[in-house]
Amino acid sequence: MARVQFQNVYKRFGKVEVVKDVSLDIKDKEFMVFVGPSGCGKSTCLRMVAGLEEPSDGEIYIGDKLVNGVDPKDRDIAMVFQNYALYPHMTVFDNMAFGLKLRHFPKAEIKKRVEEAAGILGLENLLKRKPKELSGGQRQRVALGRAIVREAKVFLMDEPLSNLDAKLRVETRANIIKLHQRIQTTTIYVTHDQVEAMTMGDRIAVLNAGIIQQLGTPQELYDHPANMFVAGFIGTPAMNFFEGAKVVSEGENTHIVLEGVGKIEVPEQYKKQAREAAASGKPLTFGIRPVHLEDARLVGENGATRSSIDATVDVVENLGNELQAYLKSGNKDFIATLDPRANITPGKSIRLYVDSERIHLFDSESQKAYF
Repeated sequence: MARVQFQNVYKRFGKVEVVKDVSLDIKDKEFMVFVGPSGCGKSTCLRMVAGLEEPSDGEIYIGDKLVNGVDPKDRDIAMVFQNYALYPHMTVFDNMAFGLKLRHFPKAEIKKRVEEAAGILGLENLLKRKPKELSGGQRQRVALGRAIVREAKVFLMDEPLSNLDAKLRVETRANIIKLHQRIQTTTIYVTHDQVEAMTMGDRIAVLNAGIIQQLGTPQELYDHPANMFVAGFIGTPAMNFFEGAKVVSEGENTHIVLEGVGKIEVPEQYKKQAREAAASGKPLTFGIRPVHLEDARLVGENGATRSSIDATVDVVENLGNELQAYLKSGNKDFIATLDPRANITPGKSIRLYVDSERIHLFDSESQKAYF
């Protein structure tokens, strides 16, 4: 097991720069997730750790060893791909053992490692089967088992759940989490799915256009996004943004005013940043997550008076435990996740209470967060 370090790493393909000045210290035994949209550079970063791509500039370390120019086979890493890459003519046992046989491990050691890995992954009764006799989830577990038997310093996983259906993704996600808790190997996991990132990562690196936008724990990214990209990418449904926000101070009170939409009280912990935003003279964007809105009738008149948004209901999706309300206020369409007790119907007006402790304010030009 080992830490992995990126030091000012760049990757260019011709004139196209796909990874830009990435510096990152992944701790020993940590489960690090790279997440971002297609083409953001996350898989390229993983491939550079694996040795499948070489950095154009910068250095990558596995443990204390600089691995620039080191062959993949000499990096002591194990990789799980999006496609299972299993040999169809081999049994599960032989697929898991194949890498060890190439390295001329003794038969007894191979048998011991494969059986231990099979026990961890619940494959004990499938070792004699061939891949065509397995479900998609079972095949992915075999691919994981092939990595485990290597007992490598670092596991690299490149979107390993993408080919599974929704139910299997949830099951296999849980298996990978339990696996990491048990074997404690440093893991780098690449995904475009922010739900996978949030549920699996000790820390998450959010990438866009080859740049790490923010690095932190799942809760840090959700509660305190560094910019509008992270705020919009992390969280389902995505954060609502209202452009043209204005900060107004009256004595001790400070409000964010959304013209024709509503007025939101700024809590004490954000007043200083809000006033600095107003003093900058720059255009501002207000952000609120759908789950931090509620039907004002369920909150009480006092709270709704201090912080509220008026809207018209367009569509209501009843999910049983919650309502997804698609709303319009002025020219702005947005979403609220409401208590199912909210008695709302399309075409009706609604006043929404805004949880002012969970509001966000951004510089519209730089897209950086004030809070």
